[in-house]
Amino acid sequence: MARGADGGDGARVWQHVFLLPEYLKDDSKKMKSGLVFVKLANPCSGEGTIYLFNMCLPQLFEIKVFKEKNHSWFINESVQSGGLLHFATPVDPLFLLLHYLIKADKEGKFQPLDQVVMDDMFPDCILLLKLPELEKLLQHVTEEKEVDKKKYYKYSKEKTLKWLEKKVNQTMAALKTNKVNVSARVQSTAFFSGGQVSSDKDEDYVCYAHGLISDYIPKQLSDDLSKYLKLPEPPASVRNPPSKMFSNRHPQLLCTVDSEIQGVEKPFTDHTREQRVASLSPGLAAD
Repeated sequence: MARGADGGDGARVWQHVFLLPEYLKDDSKKMKSGLVFVKLANPCSGEGTIYLFNMCLPQLFEIKVFKEKNHSWFINESVQSGGLLHFATPVDPLFLLLHYLIKADKEGKFQPLDQVVMDDMFPDCILLLKLPELEKLLQHVTEEKEVDKKKYYKYSKEKTLKWLEKKVNQTMAALKTNKVNVSARVQSTAFFSGGQVSSDKDEDYVCYAHGLISDYIPKQLSDDLSKYLKLPEPPASVRNPPSKMFSNRHPQLLCTVDSEIQGVEKPFTDHTREQRVASLSPGLAAD
């Protein structure tokens, strides 16, 4: 699916190529604003990041970008240079909600969720409150109180670490299933999948899975999770976040591991080249 806009006098301003699940394209036809791009706080950095929100379900997606050198797209009668392929993968909204829960926890009190999820810089954050089964999700990371039939929440670090440990285990399973070599020696030089999985120790998988999860949580929480998992200090040669090398060198594995992190079904089932890229990826949606 090509997305773009025209400037004055028919001049083309920009065009992007998106790979979307079929049901998303159907939802975009049902409602004029069925699919909406929104800027939300990145759960890791806190900086603004573009996400795709499906107003029909509703459901939240992050945008992955796959880039190869010397590639272009032929779109209608024009050539789009750059050859970027964007694809949408479901993201666990709980990662984004954690940003606000941790921030509100500095006040040390229980608060209603609509007073926690507020952001003048990213006002579209209120869309997170429209997502289904929100109360069920919050049980993983908060303590809850009910007063006069109104629920109040408070961030729980203990619950969050247990929940993240499950995410790490899910990611480990995906890495092993896809026969991904994650040893420190390979991470420092090249990243590939093959028949050498037996050479990797479980500790290697835990460390690598922790690195992937860390792209979805603040650094302090990442450090706390590392201690909770009793992980060793990584060697100096492996300082780059694993997911950065993961996505740059092996995009075909990106969505599969992403789906395990997020706990959702893989978004694509066909086997075209582009769909394999998108159906195998590290930061997708929840339990």
